[in-house]
Order: sequence, then C-alpha cells, then structure tokens
Amino acid sequence: MKFKSLILASILSLGFGSQASAYSYETVKGDPMQTRIYTLPNGLKVYLSVNKEKPRIQTYIAVRTGSRNDPAETTGLAHYLEHLMFKGTRQFGTADPAKEQPYLDDIERRYEHYRTVTDPAQRKQLYHEIDSVSQLAAKYFIPNEYDKLMASIGAEGTNAYTSNDVTCYVENIPSNEVENWARIQGDRFQNMVIRGFHTELEAVYEEFNISLTNDTRKEFAAIGKLLFPTHPYGTQTTIGTQEHLKNPSITNIKNYYSHYYVPNNVAICMAGDFDPETVVATIDKYFGSWKKSDKVTYPQFPVQKNLTSPTSETVIGKEAENIMLAWKMDSAAALQNDTLEVISSILNNGKAGLFDLDLNQPMRCQAAQAFNYAMRDYSQFIVFGMPNEGQSLDEVKSLILAEIEKLKNGDFSDKLLPAVVNNMKLDYLNSLDNNEKRADAYVNSFINGRDWKTEVEKFDRIAGMTKQQIVDFARRHFTNGYAIVYKKQGEDASQKKIDKPSITAIPTNRDMQSAFVKEIKESKVEPIQPRFLDFKNDFTQTKTKRNLPVYYIQNKQNQLFSMSYYFEFGEESNKWLPFAKDYFDYLGTDKLSAKEVKERFYQLACGYNISVGTNSMQISLYGLGENMAEAQKLMEQVVNHAKVDRDAYKKFVEQELKSRRDQKLSQKANFSALQVYGQYGEYNPLRNVPDSTELVSADPQKLIDMVADLKNYKHSVIYYGPLTEKQLVAAIDKNHAVAKSLKDAPAGKHYTKQTTPSNEIWIAPYDAKNIYMIQYHNENQKWNPEDEAKVEVFNEYFGGGMNGVVFQELRESRGLAYSAFADFATPSRKEDSNYAYTYIISQNDKMMDCIRVFNNILDTLPQTPAAFELAKQAIMKRIASQRITKTGIIYSYLSAKERGIDYDLRSKVYAALPSLTLEDIVKFEHDNMAQKPWRYLILGDENNLDMKALEKIAPIKRVSTKDIFGY
Repeated sequence: MKFKSLILASILSLGFGSQASAYSYETVKGDPMQTRIYTLPNGLKVYLSVNKEKPRIQTYIAVRTGSRNDPAETTGLAHYLEHLMFKGTRQFGTADPAKEQPYLDDIERRYEHYRTVTDPAQRKQLYHEIDSVSQLAAKYFIPNEYDKLMASIGAEGTNAYTSNDVTCYVENIPSNEVENWARIQGDRFQNMVIRGFHTELEAVYEEFNISLTNDTRKEFAAIGKLLFPTHPYGTQTTIGTQEHLKNPSITNIKNYYSHYYVPNNVAICMAGDFDPETVVATIDKYFGSWKKSDKVTYPQFPVQKNLTSPTSETVIGKEAENIMLAWKMDSAAALQNDTLEVISSILNNGKAGLFDLDLNQPMRCQAAQAFNYAMRDYSQFIVFGMPNEGQSLDEVKSLILAEIEKLKNGDFSDKLLPAVVNNMKLDYLNSLDNNEKRADAYVNSFINGRDWKTEVEKFDRIAGMTKQQIVDFARRHFTNGYAIVYKKQGEDASQKKIDKPSITAIPTNRDMQSAFVKEIKESKVEPIQPRFLDFKNDFTQTKTKRNLPVYYIQNKQNQLFSMSYYFEFGEESNKWLPFAKDYFDYLGTDKLSAKEVKERFYQLACGYNISVGTNSMQISLYGLGENMAEAQKLMEQVVNHAKVDRDAYKKFVEQELKSRRDQKLSQKANFSALQVYGQYGEYNPLRNVPDSTELVSADPQKLIDMVADLKNYKHSVIYYGPLTEKQLVAAIDKNHAVAKSLKDAPAGKHYTKQTTPSNEIWIAPYDAKNIYMIQYHNENQKWNPEDEAKVEVFNEYFGGGMNGVVFQELRESRGLAYSAFADFATPSRKEDSNYAYTYIISQNDKMMDCIRVFNNILDTLPQTPAAFELAKQAIMKRIASQRITKTGIIYSYLSAKERGIDYDLRSKVYAALPSLTLEDIVKFEHDNMAQKPWRYLILGDENNLDMKALEKIAPIKRVSTKDIFGY
C-alpha cells in the first residue's frame, strides 16, 4: 500500500533488545518514535522519545493505580491522593517540618475518629476541633510551593488526572530544566506529606458538585454497574461518593500511597528535545534510591460474566435525552482491542462509517457515535445515540442495532476497511508531531500492560485484517448480551445538598519560602535563547496568476499537507454563513451523492471543511500530499456545484431547532450564553443567528449559492505541505475556481463588548447545587502593545495557576471552589477594548464568601515580591522555549496584522520583562481593576441564594433563558 511505504520511509529501523549504552534499554524495530525503554534496578520504567522540533519536553509520571484499587469504604481515595501530591514534602511546602508534624499527626487521629461519628452535633464539634488544629499546622504550611517550583523552571500545563486504572502527573518543561524537574519529582514521589487537608478536601467536594450536573458521568457509572456488577469498574466511581468524601481517612490514604507509589509500579514517560543518555542518568540520580517493593499487589475480583440478554437502567438529569449501549470486551492489552479500534472506525469515523452514512448524514437521528473504551481489566465498546424531535430512545436503539447487524452481515463497502486503515495511519503520522500524544501512548502501554512491541506492530496487524475476519469477530462478540442506559430528562432526586463546613481561612503565607524552593529558583542552567518570528523571512508570500496572495511554508518532514482559502469576513458580515457551511455536510453534487462525496474523501485519506469565525472564514483541505490534486478537485466540485436537497434542509432545520432546545438544558451551555450576553448585550455571537421562522422559510438554494459565491470575494491561500512553491501555485491556478475580478469583503456589524459604568447583578436561572459566576468589568480602554508585558505578569501573578493570588485565597486558604481564576484580557482586534473578569464555580451557600474574597483581593492586591519575581521568571522561560512552527507562523502573522502590528509581540514582552517592578503591577491593577464597577453574571437557582446580600451590592436584573440564548 502507498501509505505503508510512506510510513516505512519515515522510520529509522532499530534493533530488538538491549543496546550498547551506560544504561541498557529496549527498542522495537520499525518504531517511528524510536522509543527507548529503560528499566532501572528498582523497577522504575522510563520511556523516552526524542523530538527536537522545539526545546521543550512533555513529561508524564504514571502510577499503575486508580479508583479500581480504592478501598470500598473510602471511594475517591486515589483521586484525592492525586490532589494531595501537590502539597509538598518535608523539603518544600513547609517552613518547619519538625514543628509541623505533631499537628499533622493530630489531624490524622481526629479524622479517624470523626469518620466513625454520626451524630450531627458531635460531628460539628469534632470538625470545629479539626479546623482549630489545622490553624496551628497552617502556621508552617507554605501553600502551592510545588507550583512555585514548576513556575520557576518555566513549566506549563501543570496538572494530574485519575481514572479507573491510572493516576498520572503532567508537566511540560523547557529542555534545559530536566535536572531541576527530576530533583523535584524525585522528592515528591518518595516523600509526600499530607497537609492542607480539610481545605483541599472541600475543593474536591466542589469538584463532586460540578459532576452532579454532568449526566454523561452518570451514564458511564450506570453502564459500569450493568457490565461489571462485582468489580470496582461498576461498584464505585473515581470521584467517590458524597458520604466518603465527607468522611475521609488520612490513614487509608497513607497506606495506599505506601503500597502503590513505589518505583516498580511507576513509569516516567517523556517526549521532546533531549539526549536520552543524559536524561536517564539524571532520573537515576534522583529516583534510583527509591526503594522497590516486593509487595505490590492489586485487589482481585470475580470474573465478570457476560450478559446474556439486553439489560437496562435509566438515568435522570436535566441534560438532553440520549441512549448508550455497551458490550463487555477483553482487557486493553488484548489484541482484540486492535479489532475494536478498527470496528469503531467502520461504524463511526466522522466521514464514511456506517453510522455516518446511514444515520448521521441522512439525519435519521440527531447523532450516532461508536468508540472503544479500553481499561486494564476489561474494555467497553460503547455506542451512543441522540433522538430527533419526537423520536423515542428505543427507535434510536433500533437504528443503531440495525447498523450493528450490517456490520455482522458484512453489509458495507469492500473499500471501507482499507480506507479505515489508511486514515488510522494518517492520524498516527499527525500524532508524531505532538509530544503529548507520544508520551500518552507510553502511559497507556504501561498502565494497560501492553508490550510496546505489540503497540508498534499494531498497524501491520491491522493492515492484514480482512473483511471476513471483521464480520466473524462482530458475530462472536456483538451479541444480545449488552447493557443499555436510557438517559431521560427530569429532576434527579438522588442529589443531596450538604451545607458548607465552618472553615477558618488558613494563612496563605505568601511571604514564606522554603530553602528548597530558593535553591531551585536560583539554580543556574544553560539558558535557552528565544526565537521570535520574522514575518519577512519565516514564510514565503507569493501570488497566483489571478493575484491571490499565497502564504507558503514547505513541509520537509513528511508527505502531509494542509491548505486553506482564507477570507477576511465571517458571521458578522452574514449570520447565515455558519448554517450554510453546516448544510453542506449533507449535500452531494450534480455528479456525486452526498454519501459518495464522503466516501471518496475518506478513501483519499483527505478531508475538507468550511469554518466560519467572527470576522474570518476558511475552506480547508488536508491529508495525504500525494492525493492533494484529486482531493482539491473534489472539494472545488462540492463547493461550486453542490446540489440542493430540500428534504435534507428540512431535516437539518429540525435538528438545529432541537439542538437549540437541548442547549438550554445544559448548565455549561447556559453559563456560556449568560457570559456572552452579559459581555456583549443582545447583539452577540450566540444570538446573531436566524430565528426559527427564518430557518424554516429560507430557500436552501440561497445557502448553496452563498458558499459558491465565495470565489468572487478577495481571499488568500495558506499552505503547509510537500509541494514546492512553484508546484503549489500551479495547482491553485489549475484547480481553484476564482472570478476574474474579486470583490472586497462585505461589511459587517461589529460585535462590541459593553462597558460597565456601575455595579449590576444579572441572574439567569438554573436549578443546581452550585453557581457559575463571572464578575465582568470594561471601561472601553483600548489595547496598547506597550502594556502587554504588564498584562502577562499580572495575569500570572494574580489569576493564573496554583501559585496565583486567586487560587491561593479562594481554594487553598478557604476551600471555596474547585475552579477559580481571573484574567485581564486584551483583544484580538485593534479596535476592540481590554476587559477584566473573574470566574468561579462554587456551592450555592458559598457565593457571598466568594464575592467578598474576590472583591478584597481586587481592591487591595496582595503584594509578595518573591511571587512577583517568580511570575516574571516563569514567563521569560516559557517564551524562551516556545517555538511557533508550521502554519502557526502564518496565523501568527495574520493575528498580528489584525491587532495593527507587524512584529512578533512576544519579542516586546520578553524585552520589557526584566525592568518590570512589583510597583508597576500594583499600579496596573489599581488603575484597571481596583474599586471598579462590576457586572456580576450569576447562573443559579435564586431560591437557594442569599438574594438579600446580593441586593446590598447592586440592583438585580433577572434575565431569562430565552434572553441569553435569543431563542
């Protein structure tokens, strides 16, 4: 196959087994990532892949444990431990570990007693005592020193996640900071100390509150219960129960940590710019003394029997109705998962799968999807469907099962399987550019117990699959023994309200600093020199015969390409454009049906799409370079010769109107709508849409003509791919239909953010246990590029990560929220204004506390010189190690032009950073945010809010769901 030869051409073949090196390692022949797998004497696995595109490294530290191993009496433990891993060790996070420890021991003892008590009055008294002792321990606690350490080395994406089988810790670091990173992580994983417990517990509980309105989580829990009735996949959830979250055991957490957080149960996965020998030696230096455990065992559970008939459960929640079906499959390590991955694409690849062509494209239901959810012990093959208006969930189920029967009967094109294989390889080639995806592949291999050789050889196995093998597999495994979850719309009576605990704010101790943090901050590393864009030399500008501007960069790495026709107008000029582009998904041409168009693009391993933004739009083509000419001709045929389908338009409108109704059921969608409405007013990106009457009565031919007419407007071409400049221009001249005389972009009505001359409170209704709230301020201040360095440092210092003032004051000190941040935002267009906002999700009865704390820190910015210097250091290191590549260069140029500048703004920021002082930032915040009027945008149930307290702040304006959505 052509695609196979393409992949093999990009591979440096490596031998099997150990290589000559100071450290022995394994490789796999034919691995395009050239992975080295080291195993240190203590059992620690190290996966390394070199990619020198940018001087940064994606790091994951994966622990082979998750909620599957949670004790049944303290579910949610693995996830809570993940949070506590950010609290430090005896070296950092504390001013005096010896004096702190007795208080931490006392808190642990008190929690062990507290969790056994059921009397409400006694529990309240015991919690008060825990809170009091926590105050004493907090004198020594230095919150968020871990984030300070990461900021000091220029890390990005500091995070972690927990799932059924894995807890994984995530950092993206500059390539010159491996030594510091390894030193920090080595201490963290060997010497974790549990502190700041009760406020962090409350933050985790707020995360639980957020999950209560996520009906998809409930569905997955229900699927698990049906498929795995005596296994933690079905008996407990990663977040845990309300009861367990409110009755934690520090002792259980410590025991869990000691058992699973050992080197022979951990893998370090890294991809980026480094020397493998140097990196593994550094890891050995800081992790090599970590003692191996010979007692790593995992709870064992009964074999989960296959269902013999359809078994169902119903989930109730506010969000839109849907249905899930799931089959229990083998473990993620089993070769069966290769077949399941192929089958998921045969059913649903977004273009030419059975669901795509038989259900989604003809709109026989609102949506149908299929995917394989692989886990260490078992996998779940899940199909999902949403009904059209008036369609029952059982009718959707019947449609989905009919497609499964087609799969089992081989009733699909012989060309589909080869196309699936080619497109899977195309996706894999694209993923090689992404260090995160490389490292994530290692995490999955390690956690799931799948040998890396097996993973590398996957595509060879897939390429050898036959249609008959797929059919036989489907007949064996897609039986009537499946689980069904009906998600119905209604009030979930199982949700319980728990009052906020009486937490005394612990001190943030922002002026304190451990010796360890000081050492890391002041450590000397070989600096990375920044590389700023040169818009005159980093890409080529040329023109076609018809004078179309062309922005060109050649891809010299592989045979993939992307090409866009770029128009400098969008929905501000024509509110119908987004609907015209969506309608095109259902159209064929005078020569090809809509189904044939999708099949042909998929067979070419190419794709096209139309995207419409506020003031720009693109028609894009992408995929395998050798098929670009044919794909371009096909795209031009579709865009310029689409054939109207009035029946499809009628169904399209019906689905659009149902989608609008469904959006009103979602808490997140309501909050997004309120935010846009509160910032822009009635004329905004969400409300500037055709109403239902306009949609129903519109002539679909006009939508087709609208897209075809784009060739008559001025536009440019953006290209990254293997063609030479001359070849590209020739291809555009030959295949791209363009009018002889091009029109200027049509005028549009500009979306303009409103000013906030006085305090206001806008409340939109949503019945939930928590509120979503933004405070928004805008005084129509125009953007000045000279201020950009101040803006970046302020945002880092005040509202950014875990070391920011907002996070420390609202979450770390008081446990008021899971999610809280603030930002001073600058516009993407030179004519727009700056604005500021705060953001929080919190329990209803914590709302006024959140407002008070936010206003206090806004009006009087806490000043910490060390934190300020750290913010500057973090930004400088991030800029120095940042590299903008490929089409990112061209889009950076276009963005700069839109802001009225002709240079890389990062160069100005980097040059200004060294001279900035804390006084500059304090003055900036005072001038722009302190003592300012705010528009409070609150989504919540006012029956459960302190309305009298709100009325003292400002007049209350109640806005309806219809107001914010506009329909």
